[in-house]
Amino acid sequence: MTSALLFLNGPANTLDLKDDLDAAGIACVASVSDSDKLLHEVIHFSPEILICIDRLPGQALFDALRLIAEHAPCPVLMFTNDGDAERISLAVQANVHAYVINAYNKARLRPLIQLAIARFEKEQLLAVQMRDLSSRFEERKMVDRAKAILMRARKISDDDAYQMLRSASMQTNQRVGQVSQHIIHSARFAEDLNRSGQLRMFSQRLIKLVLLDLAGHKTVQGASLKDSMLHVDISLADLSKSLSQPTFGDLLLMTQNAWNPFRHALQLPPQAEQIGKLDALGEAFLEQAERLTASLENAASMAPLRLLNQSGRQRMLSQRYAKFALLLGFGNNSARVAMAQVALEFDTALKELTALPLSSSEIRTALASAALCWQQMQTSAVAISQAGTNKDVQRQQVTALALFSEQLLDLFELLTHAYERSLQTLVG
Repeated sequence: MTSALLFLNGPANTLDLKDDLDAAGIACVASVSDSDKLLHEVIHFSPEILICIDRLPGQALFDALRLIAEHAPCPVLMFTNDGDAERISLAVQANVHAYVINAYNKARLRPLIQLAIARFEKEQLLAVQMRDLSSRFEERKMVDRAKAILMRARKISDDDAYQMLRSASMQTNQRVGQVSQHIIHSARFAEDLNRSGQLRMFSQRLIKLVLLDLAGHKTVQGASLKDSMLHVDISLADLSKSLSQPTFGDLLLMTQNAWNPFRHALQLPPQAEQIGKLDALGEAFLEQAERLTASLENAASMAPLRLLNQSGRQRMLSQRYAKFALLLGFGNNSARVAMAQVALEFDTALKELTALPLSSSEIRTALASAALCWQQMQTSAVAISQAGTNKDVQRQQVTALALFSEQLLDLFELLTHAYERSLQTLVG
């Protein structure tokens, strides 16, 4: 038996209506006359149809019916005396499935209920089809985005990218759209992690460039203090657009707050006696960038991002080692212990990266070149510390250190991007 909830507004005989419903094989579960309580009653009784009898339905009833359509949809049959065109339009917008004017007749009650139910079922079917169509359209967009990521990262064709998605789909027993969504998610986290890792590197590279300037080296392979500072500004702006503010906003703000005084100090003419204060600001910026980067890696929960982060951190360590070597050349003997600690960290990470199974000759070649460049850089750093008062030797070794530190940075920049676009990282 079909269940019905009655809404009565006006002088209607409830007993007669119930008798009419019983005769039509409809069970009346309850009746209500307050439109404000209508949604609550529909949710409570879950009727198979809502029958409204209102000679002149008002805005409050239509508002209640719209809420029902949104939160507890059911067929709606309305009997009324109002044939105003505007009122009919409001009824349609409120999802009234049968709006009957001046035509209540118990003989027609059952067919009208069946009409309202049929229209409701068709409406629900169309809604499901629309959601399915929208879902497939969104999935198609995700597949296209994932293909673009793979094509750019792997330098492959559109067809090859799709075949790669299908292969990953079969291996993981997921739809192609699900794999695509994961690749988009992975690529975004990898890109943000790389950007954040670059902030760590610039915290040390900027100090290195100031020290080289003080030592009489105005440029390093075309690199400039101004360009590096601009890169930090751009990276922070990009991260503020890309990262979730509720999740990472506080960490990003702390990183920005650490950058502001550091940036201001870097804009002043370099002075040897101020280098300690400048380095302290750089260390504060490094600390916040490290915290942000670690949070990004942990939030992604993807093992390949650890590899990406480790490679990216080598960029920072290469610049940090060069910074301490230059400080040592300026007579800061406490830098020797710090330089040894950095060398230990760099060596440990380099061994780990080299020992991992690698997927491309590009990575193997870059790691071999990085190991050689690292040895040359260490040799130059030792020579600087042993140069003593020999200015010519010291100048020569500082030039070599600057050259090798930039080459090592370039190599790990290449490696980090290679890990970022590797299939292991993208597929997670």
